[in-house]
Amino acid sequence: MNDILSLAPQNVWKHFYALTQIPRPSGHLEKIQAFLLEFGKNVGIETSQDEAGNIIYRKPATPGMENRKTVILQAHMDMVPQKNKDTEHDFENDPLKVYIDGEWVKAKGTTLGSDNGMGVASIMAVMEDNTLKHGPLVGLITADEETGMYGAFGLKPGEIEADILLNLDSEEEGELYIGCAGGEDLTATLEYKEEETDPEDVALKVTLKGLRGGHSGIQIGWGHANANKLMARFLNQVIAYDEACLVSWEGGNMRNAIPRECEAIITIPAEEVEDVLAFVGECEHVWRDEYATIEDGLSFTAERVELPKMMVPEEIRDNLVDAIYACPNGVERYIPTIPDTVETSSNLAIVDIKNGKATVQILTRSSRDSMKDYLNTSIESCFSMAGMQVVRSGSYSGWEPNVNSPILRAMKESYKAQFGDSPEVKVIHAGLECGIIGATIPGLDMISFGPTLQCPHTPEERCNIASVKKFYDFLIATLENTPEK
Repeated sequence: MNDILSLAPQNVWKHFYALTQIPRPSGHLEKIQAFLLEFGKNVGIETSQDEAGNIIYRKPATPGMENRKTVILQAHMDMVPQKNKDTEHDFENDPLKVYIDGEWVKAKGTTLGSDNGMGVASIMAVMEDNTLKHGPLVGLITADEETGMYGAFGLKPGEIEADILLNLDSEEEGELYIGCAGGEDLTATLEYKEEETDPEDVALKVTLKGLRGGHSGIQIGWGHANANKLMARFLNQVIAYDEACLVSWEGGNMRNAIPRECEAIITIPAEEVEDVLAFVGECEHVWRDEYATIEDGLSFTAERVELPKMMVPEEIRDNLVDAIYACPNGVERYIPTIPDTVETSSNLAIVDIKNGKATVQILTRSSRDSMKDYLNTSIESCFSMAGMQVVRSGSYSGWEPNVNSPILRAMKESYKAQFGDSPEVKVIHAGLECGIIGATIPGLDMISFGPTLQCPHTPEERCNIASVKKFYDFLIATLENTPEK
């Protein structure tokens, strides 16, 4: 702890460390909301919580800066709760165990929450520091961004009036984002009547783990394996050649995280056990070779377990496995005019089949609404043919870039003056809250930026120490150089 508190800038790192000690997984934000409300009151700024659970700070301009445009500093308070299977951690109650590893800050066996704790900590530092020069400020810390951007969607028109939105939720220092993808959730469900297992059969639990996973927007094009797709390949073969029956299948646990782990229980005739165990080893070898240099920690194992009494009926099993096998996953298309940026993608995020009910969740993203609809219809068709009911929800459009943005021009000039380099201007495939907030507060001039984070939404998440100071210095300079009204 003491080492982290000594990092520069200390006023940001002290707040970030405090945030790591308060449980704040999506959907369980009471503790962090109370903490943020208390903080605002303690530093003497106007503080409130709206009906959507967002925390709003208001800080007046410093003397002589009253004629500057009003700036919203925006970040989200929730974090993705991911941990390694062998890590004991209760995200609703336990503090994170953070530590320094060379140039990075990490958490032991869990996500770090620098997405978007660094943005929140920076807002807190600005609100607390009365030596800074800035125009009128609003701090907007939104709720439940990771599970559906509910805080941003719940922001009421007229609640905030401002001219500029600085979203502090990007993950590469030196990059300014001026647009992002939209997204939509698809949930396919099916209820079925279980059948009894053959008492002569043998039950095996097959476990896939050690994948890198990652953010389903930022890292969807990095070639990371999807645990659910690999499990579908295995099950397809053992059903066809080893008379395997399916008891349960559980893979992934976050809609916006590439699934890292998957577990299935199957039953097979006793005479097929050795063949299936050999095939498990073969799959591990083949997949390690397919994902060489990408998935170094891939592990696929099988163990005998007690024979369950019930299983998925044969026809239902075949339909489910076929649909998951066929479901589009990964990059669908790159932006034709920006060929290194993903335009359209899908993440087969969660599979949960057990006890008479099957649920499959997919998150699609696209910066082009027509392509998003095309991909969603493809996925819907895939699962409808398997007899599943498909529901679309949480749709939001992308944020259209404005290359003539006044704040973009000011920030590019400021960055060059501070650091001697020009920042890269990009469109991000991840979903940011800018488009949603911009629809509620028309006319906002918007930019997203942040320090360098790697592997968000996974236990490998880490925050680059040096980039935090550079990011915060740039933020302070941006506030000081905010254009006049």
